[in-house]
Amino acid sequence: MLAVMLTLGCGRIGFDDEGGGDDGGAGGSPPITLELLAGELSTAGNVDGLGVAARFIDPSGIAIDGVGNLFVADAGNNAIRKIGLDGRVTTLAGSGSLYGDGTANGVGRDARFNGPQGVAVDGMGNVFVADTGNHTIRKITPDGMVTTLAGGAGEPGTTNGTGSVARFTAPRALTVDAAGMIYVADTDNHAIRKVTPDGEVTTYAGSPGESGTANDTGTAARFRRPVGLAYDATGNLFVVDAGNYIIRKITPDRVVSTFAGVAGVSGNTDGAGANARFAGLGGLAIDGTGLIYVVDGQTLRTITPDGLVSTGDAHFASPDSVAFDAAGTAYITDGDGVRRWTAGGGLTAFAGATSAENPCSSTDGPGADARFCAPVGVAVDGADDIYVAESGNEAIRKITVDGNVTTFASGTTAGFVTPVDVAIDRAGTLYVADNNDQTIRKVTADATVTTLAGKSVVFGSADGIGTAARFMFPLGVIVGSSGDVYVADAGNCTIRQIDVGSRVTTLAGTAKQCASSDGVGVTARFLGPKSVAADGKGNLYVADEPSHTIRKIDSSGTVTTLAGSPGEAGSSDGTGAAARFFHPTDVVVDGAGNVYVTDLGNAVIRRITPAGVVTTLAGTSGMAGVVLGTAPRFADPERLAILGDSLVITDGSAIVMLRHAVR
Repeated sequence: MLAVMLTLGCGRIGFDDEGGGDDGGAGGSPPITLELLAGELSTAGNVDGLGVAARFIDPSGIAIDGVGNLFVADAGNNAIRKIGLDGRVTTLAGSGSLYGDGTANGVGRDARFNGPQGVAVDGMGNVFVADTGNHTIRKITPDGMVTTLAGGAGEPGTTNGTGSVARFTAPRALTVDAAGMIYVADTDNHAIRKVTPDGEVTTYAGSPGESGTANDTGTAARFRRPVGLAYDATGNLFVVDAGNYIIRKITPDRVVSTFAGVAGVSGNTDGAGANARFAGLGGLAIDGTGLIYVVDGQTLRTITPDGLVSTGDAHFASPDSVAFDAAGTAYITDGDGVRRWTAGGGLTAFAGATSAENPCSSTDGPGADARFCAPVGVAVDGADDIYVAESGNEAIRKITVDGNVTTFASGTTAGFVTPVDVAIDRAGTLYVADNNDQTIRKVTADATVTTLAGKSVVFGSADGIGTAARFMFPLGVIVGSSGDVYVADAGNCTIRQIDVGSRVTTLAGTAKQCASSDGVGVTARFLGPKSVAADGKGNLYVADEPSHTIRKIDSSGTVTTLAGSPGEAGSSDGTGAAARFFHPTDVVVDGAGNVYVTDLGNAVIRRITPAGVVTTLAGTSGMAGVVLGTAPRFADPERLAILGDSLVITDGSAIVMLRHAVR
């Protein structure tokens, strides 16, 4: 994102400037046009079909029933997809172009989901869904009837109870035991919940709303953002405790222990138990021999029943979840497709399109010849050079004005862990949100990297100077007009400020009190701030992704909701609270005070005027897949920056430019 409101050039990167004459746009302005700047276009979409002819958008959870059918939580399409024994993909429930709250029950495509990320199947063929954006658990019967088993649609919370009385907060994964009991990784509540077949919800382990690392029994234990669950043959429940970088084990009598890794310490080390290290944990599954498989970054790690961790040879683009069939074949959601892996036969594409056939790389070169791996944040300097925070390659890449891509700062030498956002000040110094490192890094013009604030792989919420401060999974960074750095500290649900003396203070929100309410300073609440932008008047703008809102912090520290309604996802244009977003991930402000938003779940770019009027600037809601030209579409628009009258956007594995969008 753009760090400060600079006076930039006309956006000449890699293209000839056709000038400002009338070429058919409204009011004599050039039409908004999407062009490829660098990298490889995505092939995401919403198409049923046989094998690799099908299309998914950001598939997440995956499960297999007793006869070998696969079920996929197709998060970007707001649907549950089924892959039959013949490899044919069909839509079991939900619709890629429409989503809705958890009260939108019905048969098949008449039902509505909101970014579902977890799926499990019981012995009778019922499919259970972690409907993440709706904070609910849904049930799909074998004939396609969808009902809400537990949770309040669009109402996050921590309450135990039956059916709609219960509350979850962004549940991401679930599993079913032999008795039909459902166990839920209630991710943003940092707890494991249990749901009976009739919808009664209790807390199985951890304490909803309280994060930590404690090993203990039942609700005395603590977790931090659990994202995966699986049972072994003896009734032990294994948990991917992603926020703590560890794998946990819960015995049948609810005793929680750390099975592999060390809480709060990330890395990529193989070894036994506490000698192992993990960095980017995702889904988990257990095969018929008791061997545990867990997604970690771009790899699949294995853990033996006695806790020995090793790393396999297969490499993926952006794997999420894994499941095994009775024959021991693994299926992995990866990129925008599903891949199949067998111990003897290796890794192949199975369903949908996946960029993993051309694995993530860090190829430098001109424009479309370059390759990226999970590019996220983007910023533009005063010379119109573009900098990209590339999380998959642990690097900062640079795109010069002639369109050439180079590696500006490499994780190998700079020590980045997961750089997800980058900002730049007037002097050309870069600031990087290093998410899994729990730090804000500083990169000078000669690519010298230092730690500005926070301590490597030590998370917390403490204010203080430099390395005495603590962050928890910072996702966004920006530089204000005064030179202070502002951070979207997602894990703490706060906005932090770093002054020119490296002193860190909490500007808005209160650590670990995650909600969505307006107020002044620390009395306000955020649900999960993902990015922050600054205008020239001392105002900040925040993409509060899980609440589907854009928030504003004025120069006095007062927090208001600029657009959207907390907990209500949608795609509606309108003014203020009448508008709807679906997982907005980034914001940037132009010189006139217009705010531009990457509305990831809708695969569109939105614009908000200073008066709060929201319009869809480019893309078509619910219709994902990159289409260049004057009728543009996006696959996974993540972050953006302003370059002259254009927007530079990270989209999948490509960097694209939306020309003439800033008016």
